[in-house]
Amino acid sequence: MPKKKKRTPLQKDYQIMAKSKEPKRKVLLNATRAFLFGGLICTFAQFLQFIFIRYFGFEESQAGNPATAVLIILAALFTGLGVFDHIAQWAGAGTAVPITGFANSITSAAIEHRSEGYVLGVGGNMFKIAGPVIVFGTFSAFVVALIKLVIQAIGG
Repeated sequence: MPKKKKRTPLQKDYQIMAKSKEPKRKVLLNATRAFLFGGLICTFAQFLQFIFIRYFGFEESQAGNPATAVLIILAALFTGLGVFDHIAQWAGAGTAVPITGFANSITSAAIEHRSEGYVLGVGGNMFKIAGPVIVFGTFSAFVVALIKLVIQAIGG
């Protein structure tokens, strides 16, 4: 473990002063907002699923796919219009519900790097963000499937 560099008395005084001036975080309010907005996104997704079942003839097992696609399209659209950032500023981690947060991060990378071209700018930078998510998601699914197989083999 590397040794910590000793701070001078002036640096210590500055740290104390800076910490006293730092605004206090409203943890309970932020957690409540995140919970409510994340729940609102999930409720909206459930409503979309109901719409696809009721009015478009999807079966319950299939209705989640178009509902998810609508969430992705809306998150990408709101990111492109600059609305998602304002929502995320207020709702915090509530917007990081996996589908909407992932769509926002991909779209943000595409918008930010579009001047570098479609292949190296947009495509390359989108997958710098998407790559680890896809790899770890796939790996996690593999591990869960192995665990399920082991449990089924033991259980009979």
